[in-house]
Amino acid sequence: MPEKTEARKAGILSHKWYLYLTEFFSGMSVMAVELGASRLLAPYFSSSQIVWTIIIGTIMIAMALGNYFGGRSADRDPDPDKLYKRVLVSAVWIAAIPFIGKLVILGVSALLIVTVSTNFLIWAAFLACMVIFVYPLFLLGTVTPSLVKYTTDSLDDNGRTVGTLGAFNTVGSIIGTFAPTFITIPAVGTAITFLIFSGVLLALGLVYFISCGRCRIRSAVCTVLFIVFCITGTTLGFAFWEKKLVFEGESVYNYLQVRDEEDRTVLSTNVLFGVQSVYMKNGGLSGLYYDTAMAAPLMSGSGEKSSLLVLGMGTGTYAKQCLEAFPGMTADGVEIDESITDLAHEYFALDKSINVVTYDGRAFLNSLEGAYESGKASALKYDVIMVDAYQDITIPFQMSSKEFFTLVRDSLRPDGVMVVNMNMRSDSEDGINAYLADTISSVFSEVWTADVPGSSNRELFASNDRDILKRLARNTSVLEDEALRSCLTDVSAELVRYESGGRILTDDKAPVELLGMRVIDGMISKELEYYKKKFREEGISGLLGD
Repeated sequence: MPEKTEARKAGILSHKWYLYLTEFFSGMSVMAVELGASRLLAPYFSSSQIVWTIIIGTIMIAMALGNYFGGRSADRDPDPDKLYKRVLVSAVWIAAIPFIGKLVILGVSALLIVTVSTNFLIWAAFLACMVIFVYPLFLLGTVTPSLVKYTTDSLDDNGRTVGTLGAFNTVGSIIGTFAPTFITIPAVGTAITFLIFSGVLLALGLVYFISCGRCRIRSAVCTVLFIVFCITGTTLGFAFWEKKLVFEGESVYNYLQVRDEEDRTVLSTNVLFGVQSVYMKNGGLSGLYYDTAMAAPLMSGSGEKSSLLVLGMGTGTYAKQCLEAFPGMTADGVEIDESITDLAHEYFALDKSINVVTYDGRAFLNSLEGAYESGKASALKYDVIMVDAYQDITIPFQMSSKEFFTLVRDSLRPDGVMVVNMNMRSDSEDGINAYLADTISSVFSEVWTADVPGSSNRELFASNDRDILKRLARNTSVLEDEALRSCLTDVSAELVRYESGGRILTDDKAPVELLGMRVIDGMISKELEYYKKKFREEGISGLLGD
C-alpha cells in the first residue's frame, strides 16, 4: 500500500487539481458521446423519443456498471495507472465510433433481418447502442469512484472532496450537453465531434503517463490508433454506399442528404428510407403525394387564387407545384430547420418570392392566433394549410393534438381546407393514422382521405365547408393541364369520407411515437419476409446476391 500511495502522489497527481480536471472532462465527454449517439443513430433509426429512451437507458446501464466496478477496483488496488489506462482505451474506442459505428449499425441490421419478426427498429437501435457505446461509457463510469479514492485524504474532508468532484462533473456535463448541440455538430459534424471529445480524453491520459514516465508503449499505440481513426472517421459518410449524393451533412435538427438523379433532385433526412422533398427538373407532377395534395386548393372557396401555408416546408416541393399549376396562388412556408431552406435555394430552385419563416409550425400558428385576437391579422387567414411535418415515426406530438388542429382551423378562412400528409398508411384501428384522423374529426366536420398510389402515404382533407367536393369536381373539370386534370380526377374518385372512432390525441396525452412504431414495424415486417425467405432458400449467398 505505501508504494501505491507514493505512486499516486508522483508526477502530475501531486497536484490535486488534475484529478478535478479529470472528473470535469470525463463528465463532459459522457454527455457529448450521448448526444453524438443520437446523431449517429438518427439517420438510420430516426430521432424519436423511443430511440432517445434506448440511448439514455443504455448509457445509464453502462455508467452504473462502471461506477460499481470502479469503486471495487479502487478499494482493491488504488493505483491511478489503471484508471488512466481505462481513460486511454475509452478515448480510442470513442474515436473509432464514427468509422466502425456505422459498420456495426449496418451489420446489426443485416443480422436482425433474418432473426426478428417484430420491433425491428427497437431491437436494431438497442443492440447497436449496446455494441457501440456500452464499453467506453462503462470505462468512463469508473472515473468518479476511482477519483474519490485518490482525492480523499481523510474522513475529515471527504464530504467537501466528494462534493467538489461532483461539482466538476456536473459543470463538465453541462458544457458537454450544450457544446455538441450548438457548436461542434452544426459546425463540424458528428464524426469530428466524437474525435474532439475523444482527443480530450486521450490528452488526459497522455499527460498523466508522460508526467510519471510510465506506459510509453501503451501511450504511443493509443496515439497512433487515435490518428488512424481521425483519418478514417471523416472519410466514411452515413450513406457511404450511395454514389449520387451531391450533399451530405448535418444541421441542429437533422441529418441531411441531397441525391441527384436523372430527372429529379431528392432531399432525405434518413439514410434507409423516406423522401422529404423532391425537385422535378423538367417541372410538372412529381408522382408523389404532393400531386394528390394539390386537390386542396381546388376544394377551397378561392380555388386557383388560394393563399397557401405549408407547415413543414422542406425544400418547397408542394408550394412550387401549386404555384406552377395555379399562377394566381400565393404561398408562405414554415420550416424549423434553416439549413433545409438553404438547401432549397441551392439545389431545389426554391423561388425567393415564397416567404419561408424559420420557426416551429405550432409556435407560428400561436403567433397568428395572438394577432387575430388583437384584430391585427384578419388578412393573414389562409385558404389552404398543408401539414407536412411528420417524418417516419418522428411525429411532433404538439402538432398532432386536438389543440393544434384547432389552431389550424382558426387560421383558415371559413371555406378553407387543411390537407395533412400521413406517411405511414395503415388500415389498423389502433394505428397512428386512425388516431390522427379521429382527432381531426373532432375539430372539422368534413374529413376525407385518399391513398397515394404506389406509396405508403395517405392524404387527409379537412374543412368545415360542406361544398369542398363539389368545388373540387367543378374546378378540376376546367383545368387546362391534362396531366393535372387526370390526376385530380382520380383523386376525386378515390376520396373516402372518414368515420371517426372517437380516439382523440391531446397535448396531455399523445403517444404518437408508440402508435407510429406499431405501423412502421408492420411495414418493415412485411418487407423482411422477402429477405427471410431468400435466406431460408439460398442462405447468405442469396442475400449477398440481392
